[in-house]
Amino acid sequence: MRIAIAGDHTAVSLKEQLVAHVRGIGHETVDFGVFAGESVDYPLMAERAARAVADGSCDRGLLFCGTGQGMMMSANKVRGIRCAVCIDCYSAQMARRHNDANMMAFGSRVLGVELAKLLAETFLQTPFEGGRHTRRVDMIMDLERRMHGENLT
Repeated sequence: MRIAIAGDHTAVSLKEQLVAHVRGIGHETVDFGVFAGESVDYPLMAERAARAVADGSCDRGLLFCGTGQGMMMSANKVRGIRCAVCIDCYSAQMARRHNDANMMAFGSRVLGVELAKLLAETFLQTPFEGGRHTRRVDMIMDLERRMHGENLT
């Protein structure tokens, strides 16, 4: 898979370690930055990666900031994105299996590197279960379209 990556200045080290890990397990990464500790606005970083996932140029995305919350909130404003913050493998698995999450946000101030690696692996390796969950994901996407004023008929 091709994975969009972005982070802010609080998570440069975690992002770099996860990029190496994700490549090591066989995925291609597209890194939208930030590449050093210079202060950046996380909504801009999240948007870059989220647009790549939304337009299909990347299959999934991983985002990094202090808690993951700001990146997740920002990414979820991009139409077509379902981004989750997960702090355990079960949540990461269910975000994929039941919600078809296409992005995941990590908090460098709340996660250790090894747990972040396990979360990323779980997220990237877990397929969407489909079935009854497809209807629910479709409902989420219909809600998104209605909130943006699109006619559903």
